[in-house]
Amino acid sequence: MQSLRNLFSGPWSSAAKLDGKTVVITGANTGIGKEAALDLATRGAKIIMGCRDMEKAEAAVKEIIERSANQNVSCLKLDLSDSKSIREFAEAINKDEPKLDILINNAGVMVCPYGKTADGFEMQIGVNHFGHFLLTYLLIDLIKKSAPARIITVSSMAHSWGSINLEDINSEKSYDKSKAYSQSKLANVLFSHTLAKKLEGTGVTTYSLHPGVVQTDLWRHLSGPQQFVMKMVSPFTKNSVQGAQTTIYCAVEPSLENQTGGYYSDCAPAKCSTAGKNDDLAEKLWDLSCQLLSLTWE
Repeated sequence: MQSLRNLFSGPWSSAAKLDGKTVVITGANTGIGKEAALDLATRGAKIIMGCRDMEKAEAAVKEIIERSANQNVSCLKLDLSDSKSIREFAEAINKDEPKLDILINNAGVMVCPYGKTADGFEMQIGVNHFGHFLLTYLLIDLIKKSAPARIITVSSMAHSWGSINLEDINSEKSYDKSKAYSQSKLANVLFSHTLAKKLEGTGVTTYSLHPGVVQTDLWRHLSGPQQFVMKMVSPFTKNSVQGAQTTIYCAVEPSLENQTGGYYSDCAPAKCSTAGKNDDLAEKLWDLSCQLLSLTWE
C-alpha cells in the first residue's frame, strides 16, 4: 500500500503560474485528468483536452472554464485505441499550436476484459502504452521546439507487480487482466525512462508517477476478490483532487526542471521497481514499440 503520509492532505501547495504555457492532457474529462486540467487552467495555462467521449469532454470544458475563470480551455477528439484518431489529433495540434510546453499522458484503461484496439493490440497495452507512445512521437518536434518542456506519464504502483512479455506483448497466448494492466503500467515507466535518455540535451524532461490508489471509474471492471479488496481499502484511498497532485507537481514544480526520467509518488521522488530501471528491457520494449507502430525514432 502507499504511505499514509499525504493520504488525506489537501492540494499540493505552490503559487507557480503557467501564463503563456500550452498543456495537452489525455483523458481529461473525468477523474485525476480533469482535476489536473482544472488546476493548470487556474494557473493560467492554455488547456487542450484529448478525450474519447466528446459529450463528457464538452461538459468538463464548460465546468473548468467556469471554475478557473480561464476561457482558454478546449477539447479535441482522441481515441487512444485507434492510431487513425491519434494521428488526426496530433495533426490538429501541430497545425494549430505554435508551442506545446507540457504533455500529460494521463488516459488509461484498467483490468478490462480481453479486447483489441483498432490496430490489433491488447486493449490495456494498446491504450496505456502504445497509444501514448505514438502520440508522444507525433508531438515530439513541437515539444522540443517549445523547450524547456515536460512530458508526464501517469503510471501506477501496479508497475512493480508487472513484467514485460516481449514474446507475447498482446497477451494472445494467455490473458490475465491484472497482469496485462501491470505490464502496461511498467511499460509507462520504461517509456519515460528511455525517453529521458533520447531527449538528453534538448531541454525536454520526462516524469512517470503513481497517483495513489484513487477512487475513479477505472474500478468498474474489478470483480470478485479484487472488488472486495478495493471495498476494504476504500476508506484509505484518495479522491480525484488528491490523486491529481503528483501529476500537477511534475508539471509545475520549478525544481524539477533539471530532473528527468524519474518516478514520483506523493509529490516526491519515489522508488520504482527493479524492472522499471532495467535499461536493457527498456531498450527492447522501445525497439518493439517502434517496430509494431512502424516508427523510426532514434
